[in-house]
Parts: sequence; structure tokens; C-alpha cells
Amino acid sequence: MLTSSLLAFLGISVLVIVTPGPDTAMTIRGVMLGGRHGGIATAAGVALGQIIWALATAAGLVAVLLASEPVFQAVKLLGAAYLVYLGARMLWSAWRQTCPSEATIMIGRAKTSPLALFRQGLISDLGNPKMAVFFASILPQFASAGQGMFSELALLGIVFSGLTFLWLCLYAVALARLGHFLGRPRIKRSFEAIMGGLLMALGIRLEAEQRV
Repeated sequence: MLTSSLLAFLGISVLVIVTPGPDTAMTIRGVMLGGRHGGIATAAGVALGQIIWALATAAGLVAVLLASEPVFQAVKLLGAAYLVYLGARMLWSAWRQTCPSEATIMIGRAKTSPLALFRQGLISDLGNPKMAVFFASILPQFASAGQGMFSELALLGIVFSGLTFLWLCLYAVALARLGHFLGRPRIKRSFEAIMGGLLMALGIRLEAEQRV
């Protein structure tokens, strides 16, 4: 793989990664429910999901998925429904919260375990059909044809996943440092309501796109 091609791939990857989307929203949700470790666990789940998509691309499975319209639409619908479900849970949590003292409700003390947040990040990314489109359309542009194509596609996907994990971890750490501010009951409820609405809006948009 030529150095110029790698630099071009890195440039495109950074632009895609830093653009807010479902993965960013899930990481913010992870921080709200589990603090810094929860956000990092969510980011790890997202990154693993991307690695799976990348390996599926290298193996040619994503091309098969994209060629099968009913299966692809089913994946889109399930992914959209999952985002709506998670968003609804956050809205419900924000609505039913009482107003305990600020000393007892700090960000990072939520009961959601890092393992659960890791699993939710993984499921969310695997249910995002845009990952299939991205990997199937972008990765082959930067890999050379031949016997080494599988390894190059897999390597590019792993690089993309690593960059995503790094960015989301930085995002989680920075957000967790605002824990004292975000842990205030009124701020926490408002933030959860906003993030819940955002997740639901992303899910509804994905569902609407498949109708077009």
C-alpha cells in the first residue's frame, strides 16, 4: 500500500470519525451511565463492531449483504429500533428522576456496568448499516488487488477502528472531567433528556432512510 494512499485513507477516516453520529452519542450515554470507564467500555464495543465489519468486508460478506436488499433493510430496521429503544430508556430515566442532593448523584456512579455498556456499544455499531456501506465502498479504494487484498482490507479496518477508539476515549475522558457539573440533578436530567432525544432522532432517521 503506497504511503500517499495511506495518508489519504487516514485523512478520510479522521473526517468520518470526528463527525458526530450514533457512536458519539452512545459514548456520551456510556459516560452518563458509567463515568469515564463506562464511556471507554462503550468505545471499545464500538471499535470491536467496526473490526467485525472490516473483517466481513475483507471476506466479501458485506458485498453479499449489500446485494441482498431484504437482509440489508432488516439490519437497518433493527439498528434503528435499537437506537430508539436506548433513547427511550434515557428519556424515561430523565423523566422519573426525583431531586436527590447533589452529593449523592455524581456522574460515574450509575449502576450500569462497563460490560453492559461495552455490549450496547457493540450492538449499536453492528446495527449501523452505514458501517457496511462505508467499509464496502471506501476500504477497497485503498487496497491493492491480488492475494494480499484480504490482509490489506483487514489492516485498514483495524486502523480505522483504532482511530475511532482513540477519539471516543478522548471524548469520554474529557466529558468525565465535567462530572461535578454534569452530576448536578437538574443538569443531569436535562442532559439525559437531550441525549435520549438525540438517540431516538438518529434511530427514526435511519428508519426513515430505508423508506426512501
